[in-house]
Amino acid sequence: MAQVFLGMSGGVDSSAAAVLLQEQGYAVSGLHLSLLSGLPLPADRLPDDGSDARAVASLLGLPFYDMDLSPEFRATVIDYFIREYEAGRTPNPCVFCNRRIKFGTMWDAARKLGADYLATGHYAKIRQDPATGRHLLCRGADPSKDQSYFLCRLTQEQLSRTLFPLGDLEKPAVRALAEAHGLINAKKRDSQDICFVPDRDYVGFITRCVGHESPTGPFVDREGRVLGQHKGFIRYTKGQHKGLGLAIEPPLYVLRKDPADHAVYLGHNEDLFTSELIAGDWNWISIPALTAPMTVTVKTRYSQLEAEAVAEPLSVGQVRLRFREPQRAVTPGQFVVLYDGDTVVGGGVILE
Repeated sequence: MAQVFLGMSGGVDSSAAAVLLQEQGYAVSGLHLSLLSGLPLPADRLPDDGSDARAVASLLGLPFYDMDLSPEFRATVIDYFIREYEAGRTPNPCVFCNRRIKFGTMWDAARKLGADYLATGHYAKIRQDPATGRHLLCRGADPSKDQSYFLCRLTQEQLSRTLFPLGDLEKPAVRALAEAHGLINAKKRDSQDICFVPDRDYVGFITRCVGHESPTGPFVDREGRVLGQHKGFIRYTKGQHKGLGLAIEPPLYVLRKDPADHAVYLGHNEDLFTSELIAGDWNWISIPALTAPMTVTVKTRYSQLEAEAVAEPLSVGQVRLRFREPQRAVTPGQFVVLYDGDTVVGGGVILE
């Protein structure tokens, strides 16, 4: 019987996944990760202690393990998060964490305990292309919950030993399944926040981590005129309008940031639209590499609607995307994910 270690967060998704895996005949063990020990969280926002996950595992008769990977999490995800903001980019820590921690370090721990597969409660699908043998990452059946974007950095090796039991289900069916089996978290609210910034105050979190305020600097318009002083370099991201503190009409938006002098450049809404971007550090999934122009649909952020584009390979592993319609606030540091229908072609980091 195949041994599956299931990452259990304490939420309804991973708990329902445990039920499905048992019904499919796997020997299931629960694995809860403690990632936030020692981080400067708000006093009223304590990290999940794994009690809900442990209770569900007990109800279902699963062996249960709680592993503290906080040092690894801080040395990879947190350091990346801070480094990107200080460099003037806008990171996506969940995408970064999935490859490095959840499907990297967690798998290493599970394998030592005898795992054949690692499973999670993500809304996505994995299938194998019979023609090429490549493992494909595909959208989940619930378009409102699809998480394939966040999984765009998974490698072929990671996909080959991963299971997503919820891929064919929509959220209401998952909750109904959990309730039918008496799971305590059947109606538990979904978390919408970055796990280490539960109050959404990422500026306060970074300040507590580094021990000092972010450098101030000038607001500058497109003609190079100084419009005032901002309150801290990391407080601003491309496309932002609220919180600038400038009473200027028509409204101004953040266009770009320069870490050399901590300047924040402002312009008008129409200045935020672009017909192309360049991205690097690609992870290809459905293909070994991009060797010729390819028509795809593109997400430049998880929350944005997809756009049609042509992906063109450049030198040194970079790709230019030319959009059919101009896109707003394409932001350096974010991940861009390419789709061919429901299949993820690959994901890269937006450079410009």
